[in-house]
Amino acid sequence: MSITDPHCPFPETADIHTSSEEYAGRFAGSSGAWMLQVQERIVLRMMRGFPDASILDVGGGHGQLAIPLVRDGWRLTVIGSDDSCRTRIQSIIDSGHCKFVVGNLIELPFPDNCFDMALCFRLLTHCERWPELVRELCRVARQGVIVDYPTSQSLNAIAPALFGAKKKFEKNTRTWTLFRHRQVLDEFARNGFVPAEIRKQFFIPMVIHRMLKLGAVSAGLEAICRLLGLTRLWGTPVIVRFAPKDGG
Repeated sequence: MSITDPHCPFPETADIHTSSEEYAGRFAGSSGAWMLQVQERIVLRMMRGFPDASILDVGGGHGQLAIPLVRDGWRLTVIGSDDSCRTRIQSIIDSGHCKFVVGNLIELPFPDNCFDMALCFRLLTHCERWPELVRELCRVARQGVIVDYPTSQSLNAIAPALFGAKKKFEKNTRTWTLFRHRQVLDEFARNGFVPAEIRKQFFIPMVIHRMLKLGAVSAGLEAICRLLGLTRLWGTPVIVRFAPKDGG
């Protein structure tokens, strides 16, 4: 389901919420920091083969990847639906290592093949017109696209039962789409991209880790799940690096 700000002229504006301090509060404490570290390590590892890449971070005002990417030497452009989406990344904008642009996330204001890599996190699941978002990511990226999405092929299959508890605990939970892997892979294939790397983050639902509030305990539990092969089979959210079918 789309999360759209009625005061914004663009059709998909979920990043206004995910770029907010309120949303950042979902990753407060040791458990939140640990979850972000897991995501960060995976993405930085995927980016190792592209040391000089120009990067577009679509809806990346939350700073979860823009800040560590700048810290590790990349320069990038972040596009957000509203000027307020710059707040959490203002420091790296001021440093000159990050450019911020306001624009339509499903009609990106950039020419074809304008960037080497496009990233899109915390957005696909909240975007009602997500196939258009995928199309635009593929259109502007020469070498690859990295996205995340939650899948129903995981313990998230019980998400409807957990949603009430999740909303009560997190207080700012929005509705979201759970994808089957084939939905996402097929949409990228329609736009000429195929999966090059797939990593699944957690076997235990993230809301459980937030409830535990103990990053070290969560890390230990997830390490056991990985050793047992549970994460590989039923992990979520999924992070995928897509590459052009023709090799770019």
